[in-house]
Amino acid sequence: MTALICGSYAYDSVMTFPDKFKNHILPDKVHMLNVSFLVPEMRKEFGGCAGNIAFNLQLLGGNPTPMATVGKDFGPYADWMDKCGINRDFIKTIDSEYTGQAFITTDLDDNQITAFHPGAMNLSHENSVGDASTVTIGIVSPDGRDGMIQHAREFKEANIPFIFDPGQGMPMFNGDDLLAFIDQATWVTVNDYEAELLQERTGLSPHEIAERVEAYIVTLGSKGSHIYTKTHRHEIPCAKPTTIADPTGCGDSYRAGLLYGLMNDLDWEMTGRIASLIGAIKIASHGPQNHSFTRQEFAELYEENFGHILEGFL
Repeated sequence: MTALICGSYAYDSVMTFPDKFKNHILPDKVHMLNVSFLVPEMRKEFGGCAGNIAFNLQLLGGNPTPMATVGKDFGPYADWMDKCGINRDFIKTIDSEYTGQAFITTDLDDNQITAFHPGAMNLSHENSVGDASTVTIGIVSPDGRDGMIQHAREFKEANIPFIFDPGQGMPMFNGDDLLAFIDQATWVTVNDYEAELLQERTGLSPHEIAERVEAYIVTLGSKGSHIYTKTHRHEIPCAKPTTIADPTGCGDSYRAGLLYGLMNDLDWEMTGRIASLIGAIKIASHGPQNHSFTRQEFAELYEENFGHILEGFL
């Protein structure tokens, strides 16, 4: 199977604040917020949701085909994709724009404040799902608003099953928009904070969302994840990371694990654990695309964390 990964490509400027945001933000002054965080550490990384998902799916041995719009400064990222063996057939360059830019500050509690310049991402609707005629599964991850709406509709019209992953694109959509996405999607995945927003804006409970799709997946950070189906809630444990270095991109890693499980017809218990493990591997590494593993190493870590063999992986 081939997965079409619709979403953003971006350069990430990742900064670490060696304190806790809560010590510097006064709750009774948020209406007049004016704060500055000294960040002695900064790295520039390859990122973006589609870029991160494709990178992790490639590591797992899947077949990712990312679809995105990028800017005139994309050259170094294109070279990185080639080095990783990731398909660039549906990466469209917009010469008048810059590639998306994320500025991410993380505190000692792993809370994050992010500013994002979309650049070429705002023109993602210039790509069409129909151009990738060989794909068999897809994901609509954070991207330009018009592109996300268009690509979800195109997946549905083409009868291609897809994951709806609103992520940090959630603020662009009202309740009716989100209901339309849910009704078009085959699966929906969010983190716990996004789940609260999604449920508040749609008026649907987790079980009611699960009634409309094949599965509703909610990640809970160190508490693991819940996978809701029409008849059951699977409680997926969190894999144990060797260290906690940087949470940036962990959610995208998890989504790559979901895609891998779906592409290989694995059950939800195994799919969720694969997704949990690759997220734990990523969090032990700085940046969203600097980790690596062999399939043998992944299988060994899976058995170590969950107590049984990852059948059919090697």
